[in-house]
Amino acid sequence: MASSYSTDLKLELMVTGEKAGQWGDITNTNLVILQQAIAGYESVSLNATTGATLTFSNGVTSNGKNAVLDLTGTITTSVDVIVPDGIEKTYILKNSTSGSHAVRIKTTSGTGPSFDTTDKGYKLVYVDGTDVVDVALASPPGGSDKQIQFNDNGSFGGITMGTAGQILSTDGTTASFTDPAAGGAQWQAVITADPANAVAGNGYFCNTTGGAFTVTLPTAATIGDFISFIDYAGTFDTNNLTIGRNGHNIQGTAADLVVGTERAGFTLVYVDSTQGWLLQNN
Repeated sequence: MASSYSTDLKLELMVTGEKAGQWGDITNTNLVILQQAIAGYESVSLNATTGATLTFSNGVTSNGKNAVLDLTGTITTSVDVIVPDGIEKTYILKNSTSGSHAVRIKTTSGTGPSFDTTDKGYKLVYVDGTDVVDVALASPPGGSDKQIQFNDNGSFGGITMGTAGQILSTDGTTASFTDPAAGGAQWQAVITADPANAVAGNGYFCNTTGGAFTVTLPTAATIGDFISFIDYAGTFDTNNLTIGRNGHNIQGTAADLVVGTERAGFTLVYVDSTQGWLLQNN
């Protein structure tokens, strides 16, 4: 009975009594092919208009058997890199092509994922015999909402990169890069009246030059919420600033907080319904 070949890596599978005197060479070739599949790197030059079809030749090394493929060449239109149907394989792919065109990785009859026109980054994909699937570190166990993904095309997990020195913040649903603020607060423009209730995480420069006024705390609060206040003009002693409790205790007391200290700067942090808002500094 003649040798047969494995489905994916096309290793030569010999039968007893065959290939006398050739077993050593054939086994060594099989080991080299396995090495390709585990650690092999190869640069694959794509045709400008047709891309490339990866090869899986029986019993010999072939470009499609490598673990890492660096896709190169100057392309003049969107092209495909094709894996023959029936192959099951994992790849790390690098898009090093020149030209602003998409590069799609697919099986002969599949659809597959693409590097977009500006993406010169990397992809981790697997071929399931039917099509190519982009792992992309985008769907870890527990759901894609927990993902962290870095790209080479100016994005981080789908978030456009900010500028140097900015910080990444999230509200639990979306995330963005913002400028850091002193003390952790997002400082607002100077106010001379209640800004329709203070917002947790904000800082307020309060100008009471024109008269005393009240800033009302948020209706709802959770542990760790904080709000900062500063006497903008040094007039709290003449025209007091009042912090309206809005149903919450302040310092464990069901009363508004009246501030009459010149140049006062303080932060209130919410802890629970018993103590409510506590002074972090004063």
